[in-house]
Parts: sequence; C-alpha cells; structure tokens
Amino acid sequence: MFFVDDGLLISQGKSFEKSNANLFYSHSIIFSLFKQFSLVIKYDKSEIFYFSRSTKNFNPSPLDLRPLEGAILKQKNTWQYVEFFFNRKLLFYYHTHYYANKALSIIKSMKMLDNLTRKLSPMQKYLLYRIYVLPIALYDFQLWYFKGAPLYYPLKELKKIQRRAVL
Repeated sequence: MFFVDDGLLISQGKSFEKSNANLFYSHSIIFSLFKQFSLVIKYDKSEIFYFSRSTKNFNPSPLDLRPLEGAILKQKNTWQYVEFFFNRKLLFYYHTHYYANKALSIIKSMKMLDNLTRKLSPMQKYLLYRIYVLPIALYDFQLWYFKGAPLYYPLKELKKIQRRAVL
C-alpha cells in the first residue's frame, strides 16, 4: 500500500524467513519502480515490524536490504500507524496508556480552568468531561476491546481517569 509520501509493505507467513524473503522481493520491485521515476527511499524513516503471539523468546532476523543499495532494517517493539500504537502481540497496552495520560492531562487542565473562571458548575464540568476527556480516553477502543482480549490493564487505566475526574 503506497500513499503520497507513505508506503507500507505487508507480508504474512508462518515463518519469518519466508516473510523476509517476500518483503525483500517486494522491496526490490518497488525500488526499481522508484528508480525509474527518479524517486528516493529514505531508509532512516523505514521500519520493520513483526506480529506474533508466540510466548517463546521472540527475536526475528533483521531485513537486509544492502544488495538493493538499502540498509539493514531491524525490528521495532512498538509501531505507530495513524495515531494507533501496536505491539507485536496486539495487546494495546502502550496505546491505552498513551491516551489515558492524555486524558489525565486534560482533567488537570480542567482543574486550572475551574480556578480561572471562579468555579464551574457541576453541569459544565460534566459536559467538559463528556466532550473532551471521554473521546480521547476511548480513542478507537474497538481495537483493544473485543471478546477474549485481556482487559485488566486498559480498564485499570480507565478507572484511574474516572477517579481523577470525580475528585
């Protein structure tokens, strides 16, 4: 998938060696097309990411693109795509933590706003919470809230937000 200045190569397979080979060949095709159009791939912005639910020690080999005038791409632990944060097991701990902290900072800002305006009414506080805090705290919760998902950590983060807002 390629957009104006952003590209994404995806490979799915049961072995990392086969996935790396597929990615290498896909990259060679893209590289030759880019070269024909005098376009350049910036390898300092390039990333490689593997999803796996394996409980064993997970250390896949990097993708070596040096034969194509490229670089060696090493695996990242967290992948950010369109403001979603993914880890290799799709547990979304980082994602929920990030947006919970963002919501908590808004709650702290609401307290400052309350001091500046010489007391907000409870209804105004409720509206501020519903309009500003909840959409951020639950940003695309459909990704991490599904049947069978481990929900202890995300719900703990949401309880923290709720407690702070009530106080």
